[in-house]
Amino acid sequence: MTSPSSPTTAATPEFGRPLQGWRLRCYTIIFEADTRAGRAFDLGLIAFVLLSLVTVVLDSVAEIHLQYGPWLTGLEIFFTAVFTLEYLLRLACVRQPLRYALSFYGIVDLLAVLPTYLAFFVPELYALVDVRVLRLLRVFRILKLNAYVAEYASLAQALRASSRKISVFISAVLMIVMVMGTVMYVVEGPANGFTSIPTSVYWAISTMTTVGFGDITPKTDLGRAIASLMMLLGWGVLAVPTGIVTAEMSAQRLAGAPKATTRSCHVCLSEGHQADSKFCRHCGAALPPYLRD
Repeated sequence: MTSPSSPTTAATPEFGRPLQGWRLRCYTIIFEADTRAGRAFDLGLIAFVLLSLVTVVLDSVAEIHLQYGPWLTGLEIFFTAVFTLEYLLRLACVRQPLRYALSFYGIVDLLAVLPTYLAFFVPELYALVDVRVLRLLRVFRILKLNAYVAEYASLAQALRASSRKISVFISAVLMIVMVMGTVMYVVEGPANGFTSIPTSVYWAISTMTTVGFGDITPKTDLGRAIASLMMLLGWGVLAVPTGIVTAEMSAQRLAGAPKATTRSCHVCLSEGHQADSKFCRHCGAALPPYLRD
């Protein structure tokens, strides 16, 4: 048996060890929302995100920028400092920082602060500051709150369960617009604006989706009859994906799916484990005791 002071244990990377102490407490607050502190953190984060977006939007108005530019710049520096600290804390309290940094939320968190630093150190890249609006994606973290996690998990599961049916449906729609677009190219021809099959397919898509920009319109009676058929078909087709997903959600509700939590794995960072789960359903790692207050 290896003693705690042996070279093997001492050589273990810090971020590879099981979370404990301040790192475990920090992880629970930042990555989970089943505790009072976790809920407060997520709500505070969302408030900062929305306020920073208001600052970005106001700064884009020329009159406001001229009058309150220094104040808006100061607010942007403050928000950037807050998001930078939060990003560093997230890296510090996970077992595998690189895994988090390369995850979806990790990249979004980095993009929330990177444009401001690039604009400060490389003024030629100031145009990139508009990328700050990507901070809005961080509002999706509210889905981790208890009030929303069950609904989010139910919707995500319904979408996964109906993905094949929706794929078949979309394939059928693509075949219809391809065929009808080709038919309209033959019926109307370049003289009436249907200059090519891709252009005719574009018309078929805009008609099928009931958008109808009006930049290309049929002129012949047969073309108008086909267009009318496409409009009626599109009106009915739009309801199909909704019906598929709704049916899956109803089936889940009748099946009585177990309630999900914001509990997350310390190794693979996957979320939504059950309160009584002992191991991660994705990577098999042991889960710490479920904390909730």
